[in-house]
Parts: sequence; structure tokens; C-alpha cells
Amino acid sequence: MTELIAQALYSGLLQGGSYALIALGLALVFGTMKVINLAHGELVLLAAYIAYSVESGLGLGPMFAIPIALVIVSATSVGVYVIVSRIKKDREINSLILTYGIGVILTNFILLVWKADIRSTSSSWLQEGFEVGPLFSMRSEVIFFSVSLVLMAALWRWLSTSWYGRAVRAVASNRDAAKLMGIDPRRTEMVSFLVAGVLAAFAGVALFSYGVIQPAYGSALTVKAFIITVLAGIGSIPGVLLAAVLLGVCEALTVTLASSALQELSGMVLFLLVLFILPNGLFGAARRRG
Repeated sequence: MTELIAQALYSGLLQGGSYALIALGLALVFGTMKVINLAHGELVLLAAYIAYSVESGLGLGPMFAIPIALVIVSATSVGVYVIVSRIKKDREINSLILTYGIGVILTNFILLVWKADIRSTSSSWLQEGFEVGPLFSMRSEVIFFSVSLVLMAALWRWLSTSWYGRAVRAVASNRDAAKLMGIDPRRTEMVSFLVAGVLAAFAGVALFSYGVIQPAYGSALTVKAFIITVLAGIGSIPGVLLAAVLLGVCEALTVTLASSALQELSGMVLFLLVLFILPNGLFGAARRRG
């Protein structure tokens, strides 16, 4: 029993890193614009299908699809911003409706191009077992968990040290005050969507490398990313990682100790429980006390 629990904790940790990578882009846009991009999951899924096309069409590993996915998904993300930025009144609620519609369009585009079949990688190297003492995982899970940590560290450093990173934080804090300091909010928001597209591209390639994909999966990814973003507290990169790992471990323990049918329910229970105790999220509440 102890070995099963240890394995569940290990699997949940790796899964949490993948969840964090998926949620980072949504968290960045939400923190900057207070806009929930309901098409974010479809952007991740688009990158996953690009990885499938590179593998099946060119015979290359999914990781070779990253440059192509970066260009296409980032351009699509910026296109979403251009459309959303035209909303002048009640942007929060109207952007929800608009991005939901964009997500439906992207889902049907994926369905039209790649059909409804379930896809997964055929790379034996990525699917090979990786042992850490008595614990087991796929090599792809360990690789992209490491990639997730690197990208989160890079994003945190970019937000902390670069001019555009500080501009993003300024716009997120007070849009009008940022204007007085010479910051163009529209350009800054576009940069946020661009960076979110880059993160979604990596997340999509990772998703295809260790799991299965289908056209209807995009909305589920968006819900998962939103749960993690709210749990973390707005604007907290460490919070995204902690919330994602908590969610991953909770789901893994539920599958191990109870039933896989309760996996999604356990995540929602965790979500509601944390919000009931800490309404501002894990790191939001910590900053308020400090």
C-alpha cells in the first residue's frame, strides 16, 4: 500500500508539472487583462495536433514540431487578442462569450483537418519507462516536467527583470497608472497573448508526447487551466506550480485509492475547498497576510 501511495504521489507530481505548463498562458493573460481566454485549451490542442502531423507526416519525433507549433499557435493567440481588443464595453463578460466562440471554431477546425480519431505518439523512446528507485514513469513525463520548471523560471525572470515583463505587471496592477508612466497597454496586452501562445505551444507538444488527444479535449484543458489559475491567486507563478501539483496529486491519489471515475470530481472538490478557506487563492491569501 505504501508503494502504491508513493507511486501516486510521484505520478501526481509529474502530472502537476504538465498541468502548470498548460495553465501558465491562461494565468498570464488573466492576470494582465482580467480576461478569461476560453479558447486557451484549443490553442494547446492545436499545438498537440501539429506535433501529431510532424510525427505522422515527416516521421520525426514530437519535439521537432516545437518550432512550427510556436509560429502557428503564437500567431493564432495574437489573432485572438486582436479580436478581443475590439471589445470596448463590458470586456470581462463579452470576452468570455467571444473567446468561447473562438474555441468552438478552433475545435471544428481541428475536427475538419484531423478528424475525430484519438491520437497518441508512436515514439517508443518517449514512451519508454523511466525508473527513480521504486518509482516508474514514462520518459516523456520526466522530460516535460523539467521543461515546465525551466519555462516557469524563465517566465518569472522575464516578468521580474525585462522591460516588457515589468510593463505587464504594471498594466495588471493599474492600467491607468501604467499609461501615465508611458506604457502602451494595448501593446503590452498583445505581448501577453504572444507569450501565452508560446507557452501553449510547448504545452501542446508535451500533451501529445505523453497522452492521448482528441478534438473535444480543448474545453477540458481550459477548465483545468482556469481551476489552477484561480487556486494559485492572480499573478503568482509559484502559485500556479503549487496549485497544479496539488491538483495532480489529488487526482492521482483518487485514482489509486478510489476510482478513476472520481478523478475529475476530486479536482473540483479541491477547487471549492481551497476557495472556501482562501478566497484569494493560495498565494493571494499569503500576500494579504504578509
